[in-house]
Amino acid sequence: MSLAEQEWQQLRDALLTSGAIAPDWVRAYEAVPRALFLPEVMWPAVDGEHPVVVKGDDPQEWERWAARNISIVTQWDDGRHSGPEPGDQPSSSSSMPSAVFSMFADLSVFDGARVLEIGTGTGWCAALLSARLGEANVVSVEVDETVAENARKALSAAGWHPEVITGDGLLGWPERAPYDRILVTAGVRQVPRAWIEQTSPGGVLVMPWGTRYSGQDAIARLVVNADGSASGRFTGPARFMQIRSQRPTWDPGDYIPGNDWPAGTRESETETKAASILSDDLYSPVPFVVGLLVPDCAHSYGRDENETPVMWLYGLADRSWAAVYFYGDTTRWASQVYQGGPRNLWDEVEAAHRWWTERGRPGHEEFGLTVTADGRQEIWLGEPGASVPEAASAVR
Repeated sequence: MSLAEQEWQQLRDALLTSGAIAPDWVRAYEAVPRALFLPEVMWPAVDGEHPVVVKGDDPQEWERWAARNISIVTQWDDGRHSGPEPGDQPSSSSSMPSAVFSMFADLSVFDGARVLEIGTGTGWCAALLSARLGEANVVSVEVDETVAENARKALSAAGWHPEVITGDGLLGWPERAPYDRILVTAGVRQVPRAWIEQTSPGGVLVMPWGTRYSGQDAIARLVVNADGSASGRFTGPARFMQIRSQRPTWDPGDYIPGNDWPAGTRESETETKAASILSDDLYSPVPFVVGLLVPDCAHSYGRDENETPVMWLYGLADRSWAAVYFYGDTTRWASQVYQGGPRNLWDEVEAAHRWWTERGRPGHEEFGLTVTADGRQEIWLGEPGASVPEAASAVR
């Protein structure tokens, strides 16, 4: 047994111990090694970096990377990228195994269940579903023609032949509906009606869902009701590439032309600390919750030439903007706030954070999502009916 095979078995044991993988998925895990579905040139995600790993350079090291519990980028820039160096934007990947099997656990499959996967990627998940449920019960839709074709080749070479469709996953695949389960492997901001309509009543949809405020998602587990609605809780944080047609398209340069603050800029101070509002930690609910309460807003952050933390806010429905210089974390001076446009975005963000704090800092799992029969998305805290959008209106 090679070192990579040993590490793959050790990862299986670790996932079982942590509860990330359910016992009924172990046989599929063992039958479908992830290495069979990875390209010869790939970019593992390691501490925010993406080192290139080339199979031809060191096959054993490549195999060991494939066996690790990390996500691996397999395509950059929608296929326009070439060469070994990372591109600008990752556009397809193999998710970390713990995330894959956690979503499978949320899916709650049963023998013979009919599953639609949105986002084929490398084909690994489609193979795992085929091993667990039978390939005749699995349909997978991939928007990228090259990615879809590579997945078909990898699946065939590994001995699996589920139906792989090249098309817009937001439309589902009505030809094989209804489905008992739908698994979505790309982040969404709006749940399409097609997915609910193509799922049998009592069926389950599992997807990474989030707002346009940040790239942080939470896994939504929705049960479809007979009236055409779907509802359920979030099961935990996640970070997935977004479905391509729902990617953010705002450009910071559209908000503040030139090097000076625009006329009418409103200046103020805040005692809020950067550490309480800015976080790269996947498990911090702050970006997720703020996005729930502050609609049509995106944010970014970095440091200025003096290494002062700076947060930028952008209104996506207008040209509102805000910039916050967090001097208060390192000096005796209060942090400075600059805002422009019809909304006071920083005031909204600050009020949203206060709302969250006053309710005991609830985590992702305490929130839920309902998609009504007419397509409206309602976020709630605790139980359906305790609407977060109403609270958002109250804090603005």
